[in-house]
Amino acid sequence: MTLKRCSWPTDDPIYLAYHDEEWGVPEWDDRALFEKLQLDGFQAGLSWITILKKRDNFRRAFDDFAPEKIARYSEKKIEKLLQDEGIIRHRGKIEATIGNARAYLEIMETDGSFSDFIWDFVDGTPVQNKFKSIKDVPAQTEMSQKLSKELKRRGFKFCGPTIVYAFAQAVGMVNDHFASCFRHHECAALADRGKK
Repeated sequence: MTLKRCSWPTDDPIYLAYHDEEWGVPEWDDRALFEKLQLDGFQAGLSWITILKKRDNFRRAFDDFAPEKIARYSEKKIEKLLQDEGIIRHRGKIEATIGNARAYLEIMETDGSFSDFIWDFVDGTPVQNKFKSIKDVPAQTEMSQKLSKELKRRGFKFCGPTIVYAFAQAVGMVNDHFASCFRHHECAALADRGKK
């Protein structure tokens, strides 16, 4: 029996695994949320599969997205990253990641938790949508606009409302698996179990 999935993953095994195992799973870990937000920023203007295929390279190049390390990157490190063919070599996005790491550390200091800061925009509970097709899924919402605005106010870049909504979908703040997709119910159950 063939599993019913959302329509967006291709038959690429990496994409299918991402859809079936990661996308929409509620994530509450501070560092993992930071990583996913940065990868969504790098994706701007590109396809997600491009990022997925380079994700291990990104993790290697950016010290596993440890913000305390990235925040100290020098111009020499930026130049090294710009020579790294395994990642997206975009100076603006690389510099934004460094600035975002510094902004993340400030949030950790003032708010105590990046996760709590992020999840507060959905009152700590994943939004359970029941979309039937890709045309029903919004590119951004009022929530992603508010979160984007606050992230920018705190010093983040490459975090417009469309990027932020893609991030919210990826980290399970919203469950946008189609209602007919086998993962919709599974992610909803994970959300119930994972509530703080």
